[in-house]
Amino acid sequence: MITTLLVANRGEIACRVMRTAKAMGLTTVAVHSGIDRDARHAREADIRIDLGGAKPAESYLMIDKLIAAAKASGAQAIHPGYGFLSENADFARAIEDAGLIFLGPPASAIDAMGSKSAAKVLMEKAGVPLVPGYHGEAQDVETFRTAAEKIGYPVLLKATAGGGGKGMKVVEREADLAEALQSAQREAQSSFGDSRMLVEKYVLKPRHVEIQVFADQHGNCLYLNERDCSIQRRHQKVVEEAPAPGLSPELRRAMGEAAVKAAQTIGYVGAGTVEFLLDARGEFFFMEMNTRLQVEHPVTEAITGLDLVAWQIRVARGEQLPMTQEQVPLTGHAIEVRLYAEDPDNDFLPATGTLDLYRESASGPGRRVDSGVAEGDTVSPFYDPMLGKLIAWGEDREEARLRLLAMLDETCVGGVRTNLAFLRRVIGHRAFAAAELDTGFIPRHETELMRKPGELADDFWQLAGKLYVQTEPPKVRGDDAHSPWANRDGLRFGLPGRIGVHLQCNGESRLVRVAANSEESKPSSSAASGLTSTQAKASRQPKAIRQGKTLYLEWDGELQAITAFDPIAEVEASHQQHGGLTAPMNGSIVRVLVKPGQNVEAGSTLIVLEAMKMEHSIRAAEAGVVKAVYCAEGEMISEGATLVELE
Repeated sequence: MITTLLVANRGEIACRVMRTAKAMGLTTVAVHSGIDRDARHAREADIRIDLGGAKPAESYLMIDKLIAAAKASGAQAIHPGYGFLSENADFARAIEDAGLIFLGPPASAIDAMGSKSAAKVLMEKAGVPLVPGYHGEAQDVETFRTAAEKIGYPVLLKATAGGGGKGMKVVEREADLAEALQSAQREAQSSFGDSRMLVEKYVLKPRHVEIQVFADQHGNCLYLNERDCSIQRRHQKVVEEAPAPGLSPELRRAMGEAAVKAAQTIGYVGAGTVEFLLDARGEFFFMEMNTRLQVEHPVTEAITGLDLVAWQIRVARGEQLPMTQEQVPLTGHAIEVRLYAEDPDNDFLPATGTLDLYRESASGPGRRVDSGVAEGDTVSPFYDPMLGKLIAWGEDREEARLRLLAMLDETCVGGVRTNLAFLRRVIGHRAFAAAELDTGFIPRHETELMRKPGELADDFWQLAGKLYVQTEPPKVRGDDAHSPWANRDGLRFGLPGRIGVHLQCNGESRLVRVAANSEESKPSSSAASGLTSTQAKASRQPKAIRQGKTLYLEWDGELQAITAFDPIAEVEASHQQHGGLTAPMNGSIVRVLVKPGQNVEAGSTLIVLEAMKMEHSIRAAEAGVVKAVYCAEGEMISEGATLVELE
């Protein structure tokens, strides 16, 4: 009997699982780290338990703490979500040993598929086609070098216990193999506690197509159609859709039956996903099996009308699957995008900070938003930077695509850089509309998708100045509420009123002078949700929302943050060292590869920084001599901090 459910996760997936659990009459329990005590998933739970710490290794990865939290709260079952311990067999065993129910497959199934290497051996025996590669136990660089030469470059290094792009590197040439292997091993160890790797042929122009499978405790197993997850950046999915465009019923059945065979081979129970590479000839190759609920499960729910979390709970209770393979629905089309706190203009580096502005799209038929944040929440450097997911359903793919574009247009995020405008460009791209999909989509259309910010036009500054002045709260003198000297109307005796304001935005600054009290400077309308202004030569009205001292103004598809500043104070505060290399985000220093006095070449890696469970290299922009090093391995640093000084 399950009456109380603990969710051993955070963010969007914790909120999503608790939503279904509450609808089924269950009491929900949230666990949270010390810095997550005010996070949305903790706020929405019936019971909340503080695990302490900040890093995952101090909180969400602590098996003993999670078991103790379940017992203290009276929970009979634990849902692992995705990421963290969701595919950890030791966690599943510990839950079972504690007399609790794990909402996932048996530990033996996780063991079988938890190692990508072992899984490929099993699938080869089961007759499932594989990509050529090395999946052995030896982990030295020479073994990988020999295997890569045999396979042929380019090759793909992958963490055997990993997922989500962590511990994954594409290697184009033999000279880069050793460094890439070391970096991937460190990422894998940090994210999964397991540094073992495999290497396989990097298939050119493949599609990433995966099959959702579900099995109960009575031997029944079926597949719930497929998803196309080909559009990726840094080996992480950005857009997912179901069904896969252009997939024939015969190919769907062949891939579905192969996925079911894979699940039955390991005695699978619950929700799982079997991932395949699909080439242009229609041949598919087994990649891996994710023994958990996937991030992209909502698109499967949209085309089937099913609640997969509800199925997980019912299967864990011992119930049989509610339908047969022939009864599985497939209605319409669904597309999902992942909204991340990241900077697409800076190699998609994770972004941190406070969500000063966060507005989701309106609800309605065929619209769904799964998010784990709210306005005012903080995005920390310790966890995955996904804010939420936008899912649109339509009778056909084009209806779903246009609906998703409308949802993206209605979404507003400020205070933290996001991929929102990038997602609009992807979904609106002619190649995406034509379903020309493969894993090279983003690099191939980089020129159109990755728009480098240019200098802001005069029209932008004039509009920004007008709106900033108009939305400035009135100042009232305490000694004389009616004093004309408190007015911000640009009073000049005998001359038209003008107001000058120093503004800064996106690294630029400008002194803007605007007319005071003129009809032309007034906004066309205002509302509690924000301010809308007309813009000359624009095809539609841009969004403009004032939040405290910041005006967020949409311009050329991007939501720009505009603030006023004191130019004299800015000059006095500017004392950054010449030649300094700064941290692009909050994080911890993994490796310091240089020392004072050392000569370095352009492109040399100086510092390795870890943030959001992934490594980022700080490289020298030009040749020089290291004058000083301002950080140490293991140290937590803030965005903008000077790490190395070169001359």
